[in-house]
Amino acid sequence: MQKRRLGNSRLDVSAIGYGAMGLSHGYGPATDTRQAIALVRAAAERGVTFFDTAQIYGAINEEIVGEALEPFRGQVVIATKFGFEVRADGQQILNSRPDYIKQVTEGSLKRLRVDAIDLYYQHRVDPDVPIEDVAGAVTDLIREGKVRHFGLSEAGVATIRRAHAVQPVTAVQSEYSLWWREPEAEVLPACEELGIGFVPFSPLGRGFLTGTIDGTTTFASNDFRNIVPRFTPENRTANQALVDWLARVAAEKRATPAQIALAWLLSRKPWIVPIPGTTKLHRLEENIGAADVELTRADLQAIDDAAAHITVHGARYPEHLQKRVGR
Repeated sequence: MQKRRLGNSRLDVSAIGYGAMGLSHGYGPATDTRQAIALVRAAAERGVTFFDTAQIYGAINEEIVGEALEPFRGQVVIATKFGFEVRADGQQILNSRPDYIKQVTEGSLKRLRVDAIDLYYQHRVDPDVPIEDVAGAVTDLIREGKVRHFGLSEAGVATIRRAHAVQPVTAVQSEYSLWWREPEAEVLPACEELGIGFVPFSPLGRGFLTGTIDGTTTFASNDFRNIVPRFTPENRTANQALVDWLARVAAEKRATPAQIALAWLLSRKPWIVPIPGTTKLHRLEENIGAADVELTRADLQAIDDAAAHITVHGARYPEHLQKRVGR
């Protein structure tokens, strides 16, 4: 697979990465551990070199990534995230205190079976801890050889600039896709100015842009999408127009809707690297195939023109989670 460099860093990764969250967190029942390890390993065998996990996805998620990629040490880039603390009652609170960051890093290193974390993101901005202190803590970890690169997830532009002034930010991760284009307004221009790579998560609209979800789809009781306004049955039905249009484009290009959605992201900037997730081998191969889909200038103009006339219904987060992004 073709490689891309994240901004001005020396961190080169595959054009399509792999997001491991759904293996154990957020989208219903966890995948069998052995099957999950086999899937992550299959991604590496097929040329994927960029893998994304996080502490909050549960210890098993980092352990799966660590075991699966152990045979590929030195050939792959593993990103994980800090910034949440799970209390005894199960409540998840933001915690980016420097001492806590350094404490939990040891666990991630052990679970990932690595001596250094390639890319370490703050998962969400903690309003109680100055970002300069967070960046300083990561700087210490870099000096100690435990972390190689610093990243931010769902941070606002002011925070990105302040963090970058203390410790160069290699990548910013946020949701970005054909049905969520807010990063284009401020975050992407700031990344380009500062030489920071951009990593879109949920590049397939949490599965909706694949064309496999409609207004009648039911989700498992523990599926995060049950509380997302954009995924109410009414909004899914209203948003079907976007998927129907995407399917027509895909048919013309002899590709799938998912591949067009990913190829569109790749076309935006050479330093953008999406990280679609899946629990199925055939979907993994489909996603990887998006790197070979060529969209001409005319294709891209037609996509932008059509998308401008399609209204996407529903917020991307419930209100209590929306408060944690863009700080």
